[in-house]
Formats: sequence, C-alpha cells, structure tokens
Amino acid sequence: MHGSVRVTNFVCDKSFRMNEQVIHKLKVLAESAKYDVSCASSGTSRRNIKGGLGNTVSGWGICHSFSEDGRCISLLKIMLTNYCIYDCAYCINRISNDIPRATLSVSELVELTIEFYRRNYIEGLFLSSGVVRNPDYTMERLVRVAKDLREVHRFNGYIHLKSIPGASEELVREAGRYADRLSVNLEIPTEENLKRLAPEKDHRSVYQPMRYIQQGILESSEERKKYRYAPRFAPAGQMIVGATSETDKDILNVSSSLYQHPTMKRVYYSGYISVNTYDKRLPALKQPPLVRENRLYQADWLLRYYQFKVDELVNDDVPDLDLEIDPKLSWALRHPEFFPVNINTADYEVLLRVPGIGTRSAKLIVASRRFSRIGFYELKKMGAVIKKAQYFITCNELPEKTIHELGSTTVRKLLLPKPKKVIDERQLTLDFSE
Repeated sequence: MHGSVRVTNFVCDKSFRMNEQVIHKLKVLAESAKYDVSCASSGTSRRNIKGGLGNTVSGWGICHSFSEDGRCISLLKIMLTNYCIYDCAYCINRISNDIPRATLSVSELVELTIEFYRRNYIEGLFLSSGVVRNPDYTMERLVRVAKDLREVHRFNGYIHLKSIPGASEELVREAGRYADRLSVNLEIPTEENLKRLAPEKDHRSVYQPMRYIQQGILESSEERKKYRYAPRFAPAGQMIVGATSETDKDILNVSSSLYQHPTMKRVYYSGYISVNTYDKRLPALKQPPLVRENRLYQADWLLRYYQFKVDELVNDDVPDLDLEIDPKLSWALRHPEFFPVNINTADYEVLLRVPGIGTRSAKLIVASRRFSRIGFYELKKMGAVIKKAQYFITCNELPEKTIHELGSTTVRKLLLPKPKKVIDERQLTLDFSE
C-alpha cells in the first residue's frame, strides 16, 4: 500500500467532473497519505439500513486493504491536509520540507467520498491529517467529516480515522461514535528515540488517545448490553520499523503490552522509507526493510492467535527475528526437545506449535481424530503444510525422519526457500514458424 493514487481514472467519468482545484488537492493529499499503512477494516460488520447508503460487508479502487476473512476491499486513502506544525525527522510532511501543500475543506472531502462510493470506486474512507494550529482543531475537522458522512448522508460504509496525538478526550470519544476504527501512530517504540526524531512529541501524547479509545470501548460494550445499536470502538496502532536502533525484541514487547488490553485490535508495522535523506539522524536505507516488516507481522500473529510469548520468539540471546525463515519455524528449530508431536494424541495448544499447522487445521485435527486415526493424506486435506510439518510430527503411518534424526541444521537447510533462478533473456527464443 505504498503505491501512489491514480486520480486520472476518476476524472474520466463524464458524469462526475471535479474542478481543477479539487483535482490538484486530491493528487497532493493522496500522495502524502501513501506512507501510512494502518489501513485494514477487519472486524467490521456495518450493514446497510433502509434509506441509507453503502455498507462494509461486500472492486477496483484507490488503495487495497484486506478484511479478516481475506476479502480485498478498496478505500479512499487521503489526508485532510498535509500542512503540519511538527518537524518529525521521518515524515515527508514535516514543516521544514519544501513540498506541495494542500488542504481539503470538510465539505469537499465528504463530497469526494460520497461520489466515489456511488460510482463503486471505493468501499470506505481512510482519513488522516497533518496537525494544523493545534491537535484539537485538527481532530475536530476529522470528526466533522465522519459525522457529516454518517448523519447528513447516512453513509454506512467503512470509516477509519487517525486520532491526533494530544487531542482532547471529548473529541476522541466523539470520533469513536462515527468511525469503525480509530488508530494512533505510535511512531517510535522507545521514548528516547521518539524525542530524538520528533522533539515536539512524547509517548504520553501518543498513548493518551489510545487510553481514551479503550475507555470508550469499555463503555460502549456496556451500552451494547442494554442497547443493540450502541456504537463500536476498534483501536489500532502503528510503529515505524528500521528508522531507529530498536531490536525486534523491543518492538514486540511494546506490541505485547498493548495486547494486554482486551480492547486493542491490532498493531501495524511500517517498514521505514527513507524520504528525508538529508537528515543525518536517520539511517541511509536504499529500500524499506520489507522482510523484517513481514517477520514482525508473522510474530505478531503468533502472539495473538498461537499463544506464544515474546521471550519465546526473541530474547536477550536472540534479539532479532530470523529473516530467512518464519518465527514459528525458527522457534521449533531452537527447541527440538519439544518434538516430534503425535498428531493423534497431542492437545490443541501443542498442535499450534508445529510448523505447517495453523489454527484451522489444528481444530480439524482435534475434531477428526475422534472418528479415525490421522495420516499424512488426511493432514494434507485439512490444510496442513506437510513439507514443513513432516519433520516435527508422528502420525498413523511409519514416521519419516524427524528433527531428532536429521538435526536442526539439516532441517533448516531442507526448508530454506530455494533461490529463484535468473533467466537470461538471450536464452529465450520463440519459434512462430508453424
């Protein structure tokens, strides 16, 4: 979701013409929003109502995101303004940067969202903003956009708002009444590095909106026990990866502490993109650390759904995740004493530790073995990745050589991804003689 937004597709529709000023603003603000990755609508089920417009239960669109069930959705991903009073080292919209600036009025943004939705360009809105004047002024305008969409236009599509650090509790709570998701940029995991790269910010101002959101969720859940249609709150946070010296252990410890609150939906990890190359406080990266970002998402998944603890994945001896293999396989190779696991007798929690077996296949295994013993063929039908799992299990067939016979080093070599062959274009010949 780092790609730029193509505006030309929208203005070619003769039934919908935007004036040149709005087109210019749209180009500038869509470009400024492209580095924000907290852009998923998982967990939302807002359906249409009689006389309403849109829903989040459904594409071609502006940017693509994915729901929890894997469905691809499209969102208008844009900033209200890219003017900002802050001078954060890692941000393209910092006040000291000489870049094109623009600001959409509340009415312009509301109209864009409605018109794009009516033409099936989008299924929802992802809205963030630079901070102008002060946090409350900016947050109040974001809330007005969501409120107008809901109450004036009866828009029932997905809305994701970025909460502004330092905004008042009153405004954050009001935003929660209209948005399907509120997220907060945690920016940098540690206070020390945040103050170094973003002197005007501190963790208190960053975490305060999250506490407001969490309190709103608790109150909302109580309301929903009495009133069926009370509003929902769904918070998320985002951290930049690779801009500072924090290890994966530092980052995952922050995520784990956030997940201790039952109200936290998820944490996003954004690989640092070197946009301000002149700032010597930042590392000179030729490309974003996308593999590291991917490994952090995999580890995050293990924390949330596989009952792993942070110190099992990373610790003082191994502070960073293995970039060559996924975190679950890495843990298994470091703990051969845990294996092999007997598929026909192991508990569900034990099955989750086996590389190649996910939550769905583990549930199917537990349910199916009550009726018959399970072998490799049945495992494959249940969705298990036999190529990985075979070295860590025993089942109803003669066991293959497991990690005990082969050793961790050999299993690692067998499971490492094969390097892709580079094909020389000069060797490719096509014969059309026939």
